[in-house]
Amino acid sequence: MENKNILYNLSIQQANNSNALAYNKKYVAENIDTTFGILDNAYKGTGKTYAKLKMAIESGKCMSDNCDYEYNQLQILNAAPQKSLEFIQQVVDQLATTEDKYYDVNNDYAFMIANCIMNNKPGFSKTEGYNVYLKLLENGSQELTFEGPMFENPLVINSNTLKALLGAGNDLIASTPDINADMLNLLVDSGVLAQGSQDENGELVPEAAISEEFILKNIDGSFDYEIIDIGMGKGRNILKFDLDKIERKVKPFINAEVSGLLQQEQEVVAAWNVFIARGSSEEEDDQMMQNANAGSLSWDYEKVLPLSQENKILFEDKYTKYFMKNYLKQFITQKLPIVEQDAAVFDLAEAKKAKAQKFMDDNKLS
Repeated sequence: MENKNILYNLSIQQANNSNALAYNKKYVAENIDTTFGILDNAYKGTGKTYAKLKMAIESGKCMSDNCDYEYNQLQILNAAPQKSLEFIQQVVDQLATTEDKYYDVNNDYAFMIANCIMNNKPGFSKTEGYNVYLKLLENGSQELTFEGPMFENPLVINSNTLKALLGAGNDLIASTPDINADMLNLLVDSGVLAQGSQDENGELVPEAAISEEFILKNIDGSFDYEIIDIGMGKGRNILKFDLDKIERKVKPFINAEVSGLLQQEQEVVAAWNVFIARGSSEEEDDQMMQNANAGSLSWDYEKVLPLSQENKILFEDKYTKYFMKNYLKQFITQKLPIVEQDAAVFDLAEAKKAKAQKFMDDNKLS
């Protein structure tokens, strides 16, 4: 059975992107209520509560010794409005992650519904049965509660808990690292590319190529070519690369990159689900987002966090393969010779015969 988070998140994404409700004449003709009145409803009656506390203190009729409780509640009420504004903004900022291009749809779908409510997306109004309300708690913290038909249970977010998570460098929702940028940086930083492969802004130029030190050569120092058949009895040379040497060169840089990613393990899970698990290219990932993400290969946040050593090793291994397949491969596949005369088209049969003879001569097999 398909993961419910994937199913619901993708369905909501598609509905938001389709603009289908704009073509529903019945929906367009109806009045919808998007006035949730979060702050107005939260602060109803707080004026009376404040007055009663003040009167109790001034008249000496407090319920607690030295009016400690009453003074504390007054402090909470005085600080509450600013705390509410900051809390709501924090929640809105966190929910915005659900609109990222490479959002991991394995995240709890309740967050995407909550984002739709907070941004008045069509289909998520009070008219459709959705609601969000703020509650001021006696302990000084506040709660935002989201309700509606698509929720299995109300989504409740506590202000103090959210503040603690953010203070520790954690997020409510896992964002997906920019793997494309990371991989391009690896190509440059690892030193496998030849000089002149970047422009003055650090961007790769169309002529970017693998450094000559990673191209295979014969004993006599000439380039060792692979001959490919281009049809009509003709062939041409293409360069051969030392993949083991390249991997040894880039591995320390990959290890460092993965080590950095592992500082935020939930982002590692997101990267695994969106990019790494299937080992697909960036273009394939764009299409994958329309389908089912990593599907059965996905990691469940609640089940895999914190990451085991086994999963950390697996992630690093697959991350390396992803780099080699999707970013390095374009620089080592069917690359023409550097030496101009070796790049010419030739008779295939004669070339293969000459290559075999050269091998025999080099190895004294004649």
